[in-house]
Amino acid sequence: MAVLYKPQGPFKGLEFYASETEVMSEKAVANSTLSVQLPSELDVGPNNPIVFCVLTWPEKQGHIWGSPGVVHGSKLVGLSVGTKNISGLQERVNITMNLTMGVNETEEPSCVFFNFTEEKYSSNGCLTLWKRGQSHVTCSCDHLTYFGVLLVSASLSPTDQKVLTYISLIGCSISLFALVITFLLFISKRKIRGDVSMKVHINLAIALILLNLHFLPSGLVAATSSRGVCLYMALLLHYSLLATFSWMAVEGFHLYLLIVRVFNIYVRKYLLKLSLVGWGVPAVIVSLVVIIDIDAYGRVLLDSSEPNSTAVCYIGNDIVKMVTTVGMFGLVFIFNLIMFGVAVRRVVSPHHIKEFGQTDRDRAKRDIITLLGVSTLLGITWGLIFFSFGHLTTPSLYLFCIINSLQGFFIFLWFVMSLRKIGKPSTTTSIETRSSNG
Repeated sequence: MAVLYKPQGPFKGLEFYASETEVMSEKAVANSTLSVQLPSELDVGPNNPIVFCVLTWPEKQGHIWGSPGVVHGSKLVGLSVGTKNISGLQERVNITMNLTMGVNETEEPSCVFFNFTEEKYSSNGCLTLWKRGQSHVTCSCDHLTYFGVLLVSASLSPTDQKVLTYISLIGCSISLFALVITFLLFISKRKIRGDVSMKVHINLAIALILLNLHFLPSGLVAATSSRGVCLYMALLLHYSLLATFSWMAVEGFHLYLLIVRVFNIYVRKYLLKLSLVGWGVPAVIVSLVVIIDIDAYGRVLLDSSEPNSTAVCYIGNDIVKMVTTVGMFGLVFIFNLIMFGVAVRRVVSPHHIKEFGQTDRDRAKRDIITLLGVSTLLGITWGLIFFSFGHLTTPSLYLFCIINSLQGFFIFLWFVMSLRKIGKPSTTTSIETRSSNG
């Protein structure tokens, strides 16, 4: 459906209305499901006719123009003024649509337009005015083109975002302090400096120290510093995150040698080889990103739909982010999850129970502490991010932020308990203290 309007005299704004079968200008139609308000700023005349059209298509025929999301009502609204390119309006164009289908708790409408240059939908220049429970949505945009409403995964409320930010900052600050104490304890205890397992643990601790050191001030740097400083911060934040994942994988490999191989596990220059993997692989990945597209690093909004939301210095390119961080962590998580399963089997095995000969209560307590410590070193709890969808989004993000922001503190507790075990004379061997020398 379409209507062409030729202004007669000074243009003072215009309204269009549409139902499922009819479209008109200046006059409302029966059973209207759509209305458009054009501002006087357009300042058009008789030689610049305004075209308003509504495009619809059968839902069974899929998406128009390869839409990556579900266009609500299979409907697009087109607006144009002759051959003029209208953009950057101070007085916005307001398009109000009825939501003919229910919006469930895991979804929310998002106003978008079709970018013919990039051949994809974009929300740039458009604000989505909608509150949960409303039967209509208003798209307030600063340009004219083809508009629609996509149903997207519901974002966190401003309150949840604020609370999660505080949880992350407090948890990471506690972890940073605890990890520094852990490092100082390591260098001050001569006896444990020769233990290879402890050396592996301390490298993971150092990676987490670097991660927290660059994560905590990232928001402040993004808000106050130059692009060059933000680029440096984003690059090192990316490197320290990858180094953390890498050393988690090294922890998993080391655990494999201790509880699977057990015998004949001498590896020449073992720690040096582990360090080349733990620190070298992240360096190679970050170097490749810098060589291919250094602009991938920079100032990134935490909520891309809100121009005034908090920004951090990180990776702005979604493809780079998915491949280098989510992709790498996915591989590390699968490997370490298998190693954690092996550790659980080892701990609850009858041979292990007979070996230590403890009472059921003491053994259960010891085994729980062991498995919690191993899960912390392997980063198993980072896997909660894979459950941050649908109804699980908000609860899983709270668990993720609470547990993982305190990972450094948990490693500190594990380190202290390990110190006590090393300090006690014992003739037994366990997965906590056995080492691979090299």
